[in-house]
Amino acid sequence: MSKKWNVLVTGGAGYVGSALIPELLRAGHRVTVLDLYLYGGAVFSDFKDNNKLIEVKGDIRNLGLVKKSLRGCNAIIHLACISNDPSYDLNPKLGKSINFDCFKPIIDLAKNMGVKRFIYASSSSVYGIKNEQNVSEEMSLEPLTDYSKYKALCEDILLREKTFEFAPCIIRPSTVCGYAPRLRLDLTVNILTNHAVNNGKITVFGGKQKRPNIHIDDMVDLYLFLLQCEDKKVNGEIFNAGYENYTVMEIAEMVRQAVGKNIEIEVSPTNDNRSYHVSSEKMRSILGFTAKRSVIDASKQLVHAFSEGKIPNPLTDPRYFNIKLMQQAKLK
Repeated sequence: MSKKWNVLVTGGAGYVGSALIPELLRAGHRVTVLDLYLYGGAVFSDFKDNNKLIEVKGDIRNLGLVKKSLRGCNAIIHLACISNDPSYDLNPKLGKSINFDCFKPIIDLAKNMGVKRFIYASSSSVYGIKNEQNVSEEMSLEPLTDYSKYKALCEDILLREKTFEFAPCIIRPSTVCGYAPRLRLDLTVNILTNHAVNNGKITVFGGKQKRPNIHIDDMVDLYLFLLQCEDKKVNGEIFNAGYENYTVMEIAEMVRQAVGKNIEIEVSPTNDNRSYHVSSEKMRSILGFTAKRSVIDASKQLVHAFSEGKIPNPLTDPRYFNIKLMQQAKLK
């Protein structure tokens, strides 16, 4: 019999959250979303009559609001952050205040209010550049940017709070790809598919860098799966969450295959040498979870969404590009 949780999802109206929340509700969980709703307030309009969904518009730095949102919750999936390096670098002080400074106070509130399971979305970028073929959870963290540095520091803070009653679990996702109601088109597979479909051409910067990927539907499945795991399997554990490690050029070729046309691929030089090639073997061996969907699946899913008219103005609308939206939002 599946366990039902009362889950607070911070940042739940973002890219991953917009795909996750409907599936949490369909699985019978009670869900509270705490989010700024920068990308619009209608992302869960199909569920407005669902009494198992509570939506709270607000800032995770407002601890009074966090406390109110936590009432009755016994699990947290913490997705909220200024996501990706360029958005973070727009205002490092803002990024630190959201991604790091309020993290420990949120944990303290959660523990005091009886939360049993705390799932934290970190990032595979915490590893930095590695030469090893398979980067596992035991390897040293060498974050190259403030964004990834504070992800790593949050991991340390959370693991120190582990108790018999409070089970923290850390996920280091690869680059997420595929369609979601609140879509991002500033992630590798999604960028290349967008340009292949709507420009008829793909520009690859560099091309030899490896990028691990995970389909957004696999990411959703993983969060649902983690809520069903016994405490002893996840308490204090860190799991890489990826599926495929490909070079950017290999991804471009797959996108061309998914689009089904002879799309031109143009190569330009880059100063971005970040290269990640992570192993998700621990997730498979300890949890029994394996991602099932491919880069080609994600690209085809996006191609279908474009053809259905689900992604209006895909090259210009700031909603699809975190840095453009952050520039508009002028958060403080």
